[in-house]
Order: sequence, then C-alpha cells, then structure tokens
Amino acid sequence: MMKYPKEYLDEIKTRLKVSTVVSKYVSLKKRGKEFVGLSPFKNEKTPSFTVNDEKGFYHCFSTSEHGNIFDFIMKTQNLKFGEAVKTLANLAGIRPYTFSKQDEERENNWQKYTLIYSTYINYYHEELLKNSDSKLAKDYLKERNLTAEIVKKFNIGYVKRNPSFYETLIKKFDEKILKECGLFYFDEKKKIYVERFRDRIIFPINSITGQPIAIGGRIIQKNSYLAKYINSPETQFFKKGNNLYNLDQARKFSNLSKEIFLVEGYMDVIGLNRNGIENCVANLGTALTDRQTSMLNQFFDEIVICFDSDESGYKAAVRAAENSIKELQPEKQISFLFLPTGEDPDSYVSKNGKNVFLDFFKENKILIHDFLFNHFKKQTTNSPSSLATLEKKLRSISNTIKDEFIKKYILDFFLGKVYELTPNLSRGKKFAIKHVASLTSTKKIINDTKSLTKVELQEYSLLYLIINNLIFFKENINLIDGIKLFTKENRIVFEAILSKLKNEEKPSIKNLGIDEQLIDKIIKFASIKHIFKNDQNRIIELVEEFVHGFKIHSLEARIEELESKFSKDMSETTFNEIKNLKELKKKENIN
Repeated sequence: MMKYPKEYLDEIKTRLKVSTVVSKYVSLKKRGKEFVGLSPFKNEKTPSFTVNDEKGFYHCFSTSEHGNIFDFIMKTQNLKFGEAVKTLANLAGIRPYTFSKQDEERENNWQKYTLIYSTYINYYHEELLKNSDSKLAKDYLKERNLTAEIVKKFNIGYVKRNPSFYETLIKKFDEKILKECGLFYFDEKKKIYVERFRDRIIFPINSITGQPIAIGGRIIQKNSYLAKYINSPETQFFKKGNNLYNLDQARKFSNLSKEIFLVEGYMDVIGLNRNGIENCVANLGTALTDRQTSMLNQFFDEIVICFDSDESGYKAAVRAAENSIKELQPEKQISFLFLPTGEDPDSYVSKNGKNVFLDFFKENKILIHDFLFNHFKKQTTNSPSSLATLEKKLRSISNTIKDEFIKKYILDFFLGKVYELTPNLSRGKKFAIKHVASLTSTKKIINDTKSLTKVELQEYSLLYLIINNLIFFKENINLIDGIKLFTKENRIVFEAILSKLKNEEKPSIKNLGIDEQLIDKIIKFASIKHIFKNDQNRIIELVEEFVHGFKIHSLEARIEELESKFSKDMSETTFNEIKNLKELKKKENIN
C-alpha cells in the first residue's frame, strides 16, 4: 500500500489547527491555552474533551481517546486513513494526492535531504562551540550580543574558509542527492565540490514542522566583495516563498499572543527572541507571498510587518501590503510598524527592551488599509486625472482580496477616503437612509454576520443598493425584475419594493412601507457602502454580481438536494444530473 509523503501530511497539519477541525463537530470554548467541549465519543453533561493547538492534539478524559486531526476524523466519522486525508486536504484547500511510481523515490529523497541538512548543521554548530579556529565567528557573535544560550537555541553554526565536510558526507550519501541539496556546487577549474556557505555564519531554516530544509549564511569578513547574506538555492523541498524563518518555533506561541511580528532578517528574529519576544518570523529575502500570509493567518490573529526604517524597508513594506491584503479575513488583521529613523527591530529592542518595544507597537501601528491609502495619497494631487488614478488603483487593490465580505468593506473604506478628497461629489445627501460607520468600527458587524450565509449577505446588499438608488432602478426596472431571493423575509421586502417601483410615480423610502427595524437590519448586514447615485456603472456591476451569486447558490442547493436523493435511490439519472450541474457550476465560477 502506498504511503502518503510526510511533507504532504505535514502541509495539511500546518494549514489546519486542531481546534478548526474539531469545532466543525464539537462546540468548543476557550479555556486558557486549550479549548474544551463535550466528548464526541461519549454522552456527557460536563465537558471532559480538550483540544490543544500548540501541541497539535485532542484528548478525551472520559474515554482516554487521544490523537491528531487525522485520528479525530477517522474515529468520529468512521473513515479509513486515506479517506480522512482526502477530507482534511479538501478542508485545507489542498489538491487530493495522486500517487505515482515516483512517490516512493521522492519520500526516500526527502528523508535523505533532511538528514543531510541535519548532519551538516549539527556538525558546524558543534565546530562553532568547540573549535578554536572559530574565534573570528565567536567575536562577531559576541559583538552582536549573541550568548552561547542563543547560539544553541537557534543552532547557529560557522563554516570555515576552507572546509572539507563534503568528503565526510559523500561516504554516506550519493553524489546526486548531495548536489541537489544546494549545500555544495562544482568548481569547474578545480574539479571539486565547494561548500556554498564557506566563511559564513549559518542560520538553519526549518520547515513549519521543524525539519531542517535550508540555510541562511552571513559573511563575517569585513570589506568582503561577497554578498552579505545568501540562502540555500530553491530545491524540490525548499521554496523561499513557502517558508518563513523561525515559524516552527513562533507558532508555539499562538495561544499566548494574537500577534506575530514579521521582520526582515535572521538577526532581527534572534534580537527580538533574546529580549523575550518569541512570536516573530522573517521572510527569506523575497517579497512577502500569499502563501506566507496564509500560513501566518492559520496561527495568529494579527500580522505585524516591521521592516527596517530605511527607504528599502519602506518599499518592501508597500510590496508586502499589496500582496498580503489579498489574504485579509474577518477577525484577522494586518498592520505595519515603522521604527524611528536608523533603527531596525534588533537594534531598537536591544537598546530599549521588550516593554518599550511593545508600547511603541501599540501606539504606532498602522492598519493595512490606512497604510496603503496614505501611501498612494502621497502621490496624488487634487487634479481630476490624479484622483481618478488614485481611485482606480484602490479599486484594483480591493478586487484582489479573496474574502468577499472584507473586499466590500475595504472598498467602502477606500472610496470614503477618496470622496473626502472630492467634496464636490459629496454635496447634498449621500444616502436616503442613515450611513454605516467606517471599517474600523465594523468588528461587531463582522461578528454578527458569522451566522449568516453568503447568499443572505448578498440579499441584504442588493436591498441596500436598491433603497439608495430608487429612481435609477425605477428607470432600469429590467435589471432587477425577475430576481428571486431565497430568504423569506428578504423576498417579501424585495417584492414590496419592486411593486412600488412599478406603480409609484416618485418612489421614496417613506412610501415603500418597510418597517424601520427591517431598514436597520438591511443597513447593518449589507456588505456594500458608499454607492452614489452618479456611479451607475458600478451599480450595474454589483447587480450582475448579485444575480450571478444567486445563480450559484441555486445550483448548490439543487446539487445538495440531489445528492441527498442519490444516497437513497443510487439512480444513474440522478447521478448524471448531479454531474451536469457540477460542471455548470464550475463554468459559472470561471465566468
């Protein structure tokens, strides 16, 4: 029987907290570092079931059942291991694994790869601690206030100027895997393999589950013509954009802190750690990626991006903001922290200590939407052309956001700020009904909407749009005539509005005859704001978007109905209809 590669299973585990999986079947409450709930294995009135995300397991004190997410799904859903893997892979947004003849070879290579890195790192770590030839490296570390304790904690090592460890490794591993691991390269002139990290301090880079997969190296020779920092080249097991330095350790603090500090370099991570701030990671010399942001969101509620205060640090922050906003989610936050000029996280916390750093963070952090707006506003004049460019850019950024609800509120915030710069567009009443507060005060609304379905939010938004543009929709009744809403209450309101638009000469909020409490409800839960009467193209786009959403929902409801029927009659006709509807849904989502 084919085994799933460990890295595939680890990927699933890193994307899914135990509490995330368990909470779909058990009602959990937070208690200290753990979650508690009633046992899914036994009827009970007093909770004896615990979940620990930090340790990655659940435990039932009444039955002694214990395990990880795979065990939980297998035992509670009566599934085999392979079925559990498929279920969790789908939940994690990972493609089902397709076994091939190369799988066994790949798994063997993975074991060899991590063993080579582990052997290499441990050897040069011990050399740094014990060998007198490492004085230059020790002096550098002492200069940077890195104690022996810190060196051991991060398994820091030093590769000598003329090392020969390749000769040791070639006795245990074949040349092909040694070449592919990236620790060595072939010198064509000397016809020998040369160590990539010679004469450098090395910092091990681990996978999220703790296996060594790469190295970062810093030159310590002054006035060297070589690059100050280098990383292992990308391999089949190491992609810079899929990993973060120190995440394997930092994620253990997700139950103690809601923030994770993202800094630029290894020394910043180590400096913060040395001063008691262990919830920190560093990217690996590349721009922040969607994958890295998504990984951090799995464990922490707020990502704090704290790059160097120089020009290059600011530019990196802008790139990080544009990339990371795509992954913004309800109840998640991304913010930026800019330290005083000339400071980096390592230097600032070393001079001032943990408490001053954290106080500075609380007082000076900038939320991602504020940061982006302020950045692009600096490049904008009051000319119509410049303002149009600004709005176009902000709309483009908003459209990259994957979560539909957040997308609407971010766009709302941006447009509100743009219209503040254009008072001529804001004269008179913006809305016939009262306006909702800005993004910064929508947290309660977001929490309230957790129990609402996507289609309900779309219905509220459509009603909000119509109410604020009655004359437009009377003149363009064809846009909404024929739309069928799914929620009974919303359907009654919609049909009442439609009737008034068809029969009233001058429809207004007052003569719609809608209960004020219903109006308040529509305002509260509509996920669009700042829809102005002169923005007709955007109104049409939104209606088309809602109609498309309703169509998808209708297809999903029918598919669910047929799947329930199929489980009972196992009819080929039913199966084929399900298949056809799923194909149609797929096409609609693409379009």
